[in-house]
Amino acid sequence: MIRRGIQRFVQFEASGGIALAVAAVIAIAMANSMAAPAWQGWLESRHVLQIGSFHHEASLADWVKDGLMAVFFFHVGLEIKREVIHGELSDPQRLALPVLGALGGMLVPAAVYLAVWQMTGADPVLMPGWAIPVATDIAFAVAAVSLVARRVPLGLKVFLLTLAVVDDLGAVALVALLYTHEVDGMALAGALAVIIGLLGASQLGLRRPWMFVAGAVLAWALMLKSGFHPTLAGVLAAFTVPARAPSGGGQSALDDLHDDLDHWVKFAILPLFALTHAGLSFQGLGPGNLVDPLPLGIMLGLAVGKPVGVVLAAWLAVRAGVARLPARASWRQIWGVGALCGIGFTMSLFLGGLAFDGLGAELAAEVRLGVFAGSLLAASIGLVALSTQPVVHHPKPADRNGETP
Repeated sequence: MIRRGIQRFVQFEASGGIALAVAAVIAIAMANSMAAPAWQGWLESRHVLQIGSFHHEASLADWVKDGLMAVFFFHVGLEIKREVIHGELSDPQRLALPVLGALGGMLVPAAVYLAVWQMTGADPVLMPGWAIPVATDIAFAVAAVSLVARRVPLGLKVFLLTLAVVDDLGAVALVALLYTHEVDGMALAGALAVIIGLLGASQLGLRRPWMFVAGAVLAWALMLKSGFHPTLAGVLAAFTVPARAPSGGGQSALDDLHDDLDHWVKFAILPLFALTHAGLSFQGLGPGNLVDPLPLGIMLGLAVGKPVGVVLAAWLAVRAGVARLPARASWRQIWGVGALCGIGFTMSLFLGGLAFDGLGAELAAEVRLGVFAGSLLAASIGLVALSTQPVVHHPKPADRNGETP
């Protein structure tokens, strides 16, 4: 009975978001409890990885950010490649609306943050925060949509998922462009050589998943030493994984790895990231802090910039005739979905950690405050907009090969 209950929960669409929320609540509770010093000491405890000549020492929180999140980005890369080959990203007509919506949903939140930054004094230290409200948290967005699933057409859900995948690709590009420090040319060349070797193995018909996992780990270690953020190795390695199924039948290496990692990402890696990075201490913080430049810019970027950017870009695309709305979807529903894309959480906290790395606990707390407030406000706006729509009678979904979500 217990085992069946666990299986039902794991298969429940919103379960990943629920696990994330539970982890975040635990982190906040610990950060505001009498155990806070011990909790912070645990997060800052140093751990060493030594394999031959490879040596790397970091705090527990940094190991999660630089190590486990590379696995998350590997999974994201697999999802992107799968969608490009035989999913929504493979159809140019279906692709235009979510891609342009994602672009608007990245540019406008950044512009909103920079406008707030400019109007509140333009402190140079705070300028890098413009990237924080650009991201969308897929797990929470899907969890929120599941609460009003009866009022959301299937095409609109596909729009949300595709937009979020493109959004993730944009976040990967930001990591590569903005958060690269001094470059070790030899280490970078080694990482790229591994990626090229994996591409060659794929072209030669070598399709053992463990080969690509081993190559991804090696590329990660080299990328870690190169000065580029190591999560990039996860994405690049994922793009090399063969998507063609073996001639004898069965799943491709890409599908195998994606499915094998799915539950680990949803129920271990992302909750662990929330557990180690979402601990907002309310000590010294109050409602007045929401109008401080950093949290205000993040909050408005997520809750206002996201839906405005998504809807504006989608409207322009439809007006220009390059895209059309999903079947049975209204502009109010597009607004609601756009607002749900403002749930930044995991990715926003990740980008915030990179943007203000080493600049002190005060900025880190303000980043968390802005992300939490903006995500909650965006979720509320989206759910209100979608919950007032009429119930949609969904047809029975087909399997993956049928291309019906």
